Amino acid sequence: MSTHQTTSLLLGLAVIVLLARLLGALARRLGQPAVIGEVLAGIALGPTVVNGALSEHLFPADTRPLLSALAAVGVAVFMFIVGLEVDATLLRGNTSLATTVSLSSILVPFGLGTLLALYLADDYGTDDKTGFMLFLGIAMSITAFPVLARILTDRHMTHTSLGAMAIACAAIGDVLAWTLLAVIVAASGSADADQWRMLLAIPYLAAMLLAVRPLLRRYAESRPHLTLTPTVFACVLAGLLLSAAATEWVGLHYIFGAFLFGAVLPRTGTDRLRTHIHDRLGQMTSTLLLPVFFLVSGLQVDLSTLDGSALGALALILLVAVGGKFLGAFTAARLHRMPPRPAAALATLMNTRGLTELIVLNVGLQLGFLGRDLYSLMVVMAVITTAMTGPLLNWILGRPTAADTATPYAPDPPAETETVRTAA
Repeated sequence: MSTHQTTSLLLGLAVIVLLARLLGALARRLGQPAVIGEVLAGIALGPTVVNGALSEHLFPADTRPLLSALAAVGVAVFMFIVGLEVDATLLRGNTSLATTVSLSSILVPFGLGTLLALYLADDYGTDDKTGFMLFLGIAMSITAFPVLARILTDRHMTHTSLGAMAIACAAIGDVLAWTLLAVIVAASGSADADQWRMLLAIPYLAAMLLAVRPLLRRYAESRPHLTLTPTVFACVLAGLLLSAAATEWVGLHYIFGAFLFGAVLPRTGTDRLRTHIHDRLGQMTSTLLLPVFFLVSGLQVDLSTLDGSALGALALILLVAVGGKFLGAFTAARLHRMPPRPAAALATLMNTRGLTELIVLNVGLQLGFLGRDLYSLMVVMAVITTAMTGPLLNWILGRPTAADTATPYAPDPPAETETVRTAA
């Protein structure tokens, strides 16, 4: 690296960190998740504002590959943390309801999204028509598990049965959505890998679930007072990076390997250890690496050229994204005799997309499923659907207070769940 590159990179990183922190704090003041302000910070530094003059000055072309590399590390660590938070015990007592709501909230928007892709194909389609349709369907189906968990924590709802149900549904939905996305990536042939490597994806998954997870569980059980020593922390970091590298090498995206490694780490008796891992990784990731990812995403978003046609497409995207998620989740909840108001609150929570949606959209952009114009509109959809969650919950359930301990819905004994901590 030259002196000019190093100086530009360090100055740019400082601007990214400060602007993301400022707009994130402003978003919280307005009752929104911090991720809303951080995404807007990335867009503000991109070509949308003053035709990209600011981004060209702060982030010259020779430093952008370095920013992309930092962003990739941030996303890998974030996906590891998401996998770390997925907890099967959240389903205790309401497995049928959680599974039905998750499936319905994935399949309904997925189907509507593929139909919308047929309509948008002439203006926004790519060379891979099938990949375009399937990807748009999965992009409509995403729920941001970490942002949803943060909203529930801020509203003191994590220990209510509605809150536990929402977390369980989002966790199942995350696993289903990532699985569908992995299948789409593998089936499309867009990944840059020799065809034979794809055959290793299933054996790798089986090895992680049937061999690595039991071995890690036995190791944790043999050391009941296991703490996060520098050696343990180094092994965890190496494991998530190696798992991410493995799925990237076989032709899937690295996010799947990072998520999978977090999901296979043992849970029984390791609460303190996992909390320390989260704290160590989460602070640096949320303060530096994820804002870099928001910048890299924002550099691809150009809203300065939006015309009437694009606004019409955005309206349709919002209608399908919001309507599909709400209809799927609400209908499934009502079929399980959940009262209308808690069912509406659950469906609203499932519409939260946030950072997880941005990660999926970036995968689509990298693999050629999305063009930049449609990518920009989908980013706007992600911001709007996340921002609307809080106000809609206030309208449905009322504003939260510190004394909120009521359980809006409890047909079964409330699921026991710990407060979910997230980097987002």
